[in-house]
Amino acid sequence: MSALFSIDYESIFQNAPVGMCVSRNRVILACNEALARMFGYRPEELIGQSFQVLYPTVDEFERTGARIVPIMSAGGNYSDERIMKRANKDLFWCHVSGRALVHNEPHAAGIWAFEDLSAKRPVTAQLTPREREIAALLVEGKTSKLIARQVGLSPRTVEMHRARLMRKFAAATSGELVHRLVGVAG
Repeated sequence: MSALFSIDYESIFQNAPVGMCVSRNRVILACNEALARMFGYRPEELIGQSFQVLYPTVDEFERTGARIVPIMSAGGNYSDERIMKRANKDLFWCHVSGRALVHNEPHAAGIWAFEDLSAKRPVTAQLTPREREIAALLVEGKTSKLIARQVGLSPRTVEMHRARLMRKFAAATSGELVHRLVGVAG
């Protein structure tokens, strides 16, 4: 088979149907056209940039980086859905998954995939950085207690953020809030 067909990994990477990149210490070393287009950049504009340019705020970049470490250290992989920022400052929901390439050093080197969820899940409310973080964890099905433990807040503070989100999304129940966050009519 190898004589008839050789695998061109660079071509696969560049033509993947999702955004992909390789990173070292949270800096983009290589990215494909799909990633650049998704975020509104040219590939050469992203190469050498910190992932920070893809986040709505520096604080969200820092908190997400800290949240990833124990999960990737334990299993080598990470996946979530979060709100990211395009070059034009528009915010959008994005599914992000990655794999550490250096065991026990999650940020040392990694391969990451990004999928734009905005067609099925538009960002419909103005949210604070903390509300975006809580919303992303609610979408994962986490309880207020688990969220509080994961982000270093009290459960009461998480409940306060959840209540604000419910008001902003006109949701009567937590289940309705999650449905609205994921773009399903409630």
